[in-house]
Amino acid sequence: MNILERATAPTPKFFRVLRTIGLALVAAGAALVAGPIAVPAAVVTVAGYLTVAGGVLAAVSQITVAGATACPPPADDLPDADAPEDDDPDDDVD
Repeated sequence: MNILERATAPTPKFFRVLRTIGLALVAAGAALVAGPIAVPAAVVTVAGYLTVAGGVLAAVSQITVAGATACPPPADDLPDADAPEDDDPDDDVD
């Protein structure tokens, strides 16, 4: 699944709420940074961090897809867990 398919796929309700919170953080941070009034440098710095954090939260929440698995299924070439291991130390000596 590529990024465009993920962005247009249905998003779970929890992540839609997180996306909305992220967009609100972006709006609040941008308003503080770009506002016409003079604010202390610390407030501008925190507003910049809010903008970045909100953008990341909104982006990650948007590409989260319902029903997607995080890990691919195991490969067939992996050793079986039931197979006995070779514990003969003489085999390892050259």
